[in-house]
Amino acid sequence: MKKLINNSITLLALLFVLVSCDDNELTTLNSDVNTELSVSEQTLVLTEELAETEVLTLNWTDPDYGFNAAANYKILIDFTGGDFSAPQSISAGSDLVKILLGQEINSKLLSLGIVPNTATDIDFKIQTTLSEGTVFTSNVKTVNITAYSSLLDLSTNLGLVGDATPGGWDAGTDRPILDVPFYTTSTPNQYVAYATLRDGEMKFRKDNLWTENYGDDGADGSVEPNGANIPVTAGTYKITVMTDDAAVPLSYTLEPFSWGIVGDGTPNGWDGPDTQLTYNSFQDNFKLAVTLTDGEMKFRFNNDWGVNLGDDGLDGLLEVGGGNIPVTAGHYILTLDLNAQTYELEPMDVWGLVGDAAPNGWDGPNVKFLPDFGINEGFYYINGVTLTDGEIKIRQNDAWGLNYGDDGNDGTMEVGGANIPVTAGIYNIVFDFSGADPMISLNQW
Repeated sequence: MKKLINNSITLLALLFVLVSCDDNELTTLNSDVNTELSVSEQTLVLTEELAETEVLTLNWTDPDYGFNAAANYKILIDFTGGDFSAPQSISAGSDLVKILLGQEINSKLLSLGIVPNTATDIDFKIQTTLSEGTVFTSNVKTVNITAYSSLLDLSTNLGLVGDATPGGWDAGTDRPILDVPFYTTSTPNQYVAYATLRDGEMKFRKDNLWTENYGDDGADGSVEPNGANIPVTAGTYKITVMTDDAAVPLSYTLEPFSWGIVGDGTPNGWDGPDTQLTYNSFQDNFKLAVTLTDGEMKFRFNNDWGVNLGDDGLDGLLEVGGGNIPVTAGHYILTLDLNAQTYELEPMDVWGLVGDAAPNGWDGPNVKFLPDFGINEGFYYINGVTLTDGEIKIRQNDAWGLNYGDDGNDGTMEVGGANIPVTAGIYNIVFDFSGADPMISLNQW
C-alpha cells in the first residue's frame, strides 16, 4: 500500500512537471517575433488646409508571439539617418492601424525640429511593448514630408508704456523691457494685450517711440493723439483697443483677465491662488510650465468659481463646469486653447528659479521658466517675479541633479556654478540656453 502511494505521488509530480514545462513553452516568446510596418504614402506636402484631413495611414502586422499576448504599440518618428534615441512618438494602444491627421503629423515634426516648407525624409517605425523588459521594434518606413509652420504672426507696432508697465516710461529699443505688445485678433481693427500692471499710469504708442502716442483726455475710454495719461490700478488685465483702418487707436477697454489652474494636484491646492497661464501669441493659446502632484485640477477664470472649465469625458475637450481632471505627478507644459476648448499636458523637463531671494526659498518649489514657443529656440522666460535681497540659482525639475550658477557674476552660467546675488525688486528674467554657454539676464521693472 505504501509503495502504491509513493508511486501515485511520483506520478502526480511528473504530471506537474510536464504541465509546467508545457506552460513554459506556451509563454516563451517566439525568437523570430516581428511586426511589419507599411505606410499609405511615400510623399506628403502638409498645409494648414489639410490640418483636419486624414493624410497618412500606418498599418502593421499582428506579431506571432508564440502565445496569447496583450501588446501596446507606439509609433516612433525620427529624421532619416537618426538613431531614434530622441524620437517623437504617437500612442496607438492595441490597434494595428493608425490614421494620422495633417496637424497631428505636423505638430510632431515641428517638435522634432523639422524646417518648415522644406521637403525632408522622415522615418517611421513601430515599437511593441509586452512588458517592461520585453520591447521590440519593426522595420523602418521612410516618407518624404514637407511641413508647414504653425506659428502665427499676430504682432503689431502698438504697445503700452507707462510707470504702471514693466518697462516704465522710458522703455525703448535700448532698454531690456520694451512696451507691452498688442496683437491682432479675429475682429478687424481690434488689437489686444495681456498685461500685469502696477498702480500707476499708462499710454499707447507705436514702435516703442514717442513719435506717435495716445492717451485719454476725458477718461471716457476714447483715445486722442498726445492725450492725457491713463490711471490704472494694479492687476492682471486684458486691454482691448479699437483702431481705424490706418491702425490709429480710437477707443480702449480694460478688464480683469487671467486663466489659471486650481486643484489638489496643482501647486496651490483647491484654495488657490490659481497658478496662472501666460498668453502665447504664436499659437493664440495659453501656456504654463508647471510641476503637478497626483490629484485633480480644473481651469478657472480670474481666480473665481464663477467661470470654470473641466473635462466630463476625459477626452481633452473642456466643458463649462465640467468634471475634475485627474493628473499624475510630474513636470509638464500645459496648453489651454480657448478657441477649440481643449487642453494638453505634455511631460517635459522644466527649468526653475530657486534661492533665498526667490518666493519659495532654497527648498522650492522652483518658480518655473516658460520656453519660447516662437522663433527663439532655447530661450526661457520668467516675467514679473518678485525677488528679495539674497541669492538665486537655476535648476531642473525642482532637483539639484542639474543646476546652474554664475561663477564670475558676468551673466555666463556654469553647471554647479556660484549663487547669483540679487537685490529686491520685480524682475523679468531670461535664461538663454541657445548658445555654447548658457546666459542669464535679470531685468528689473
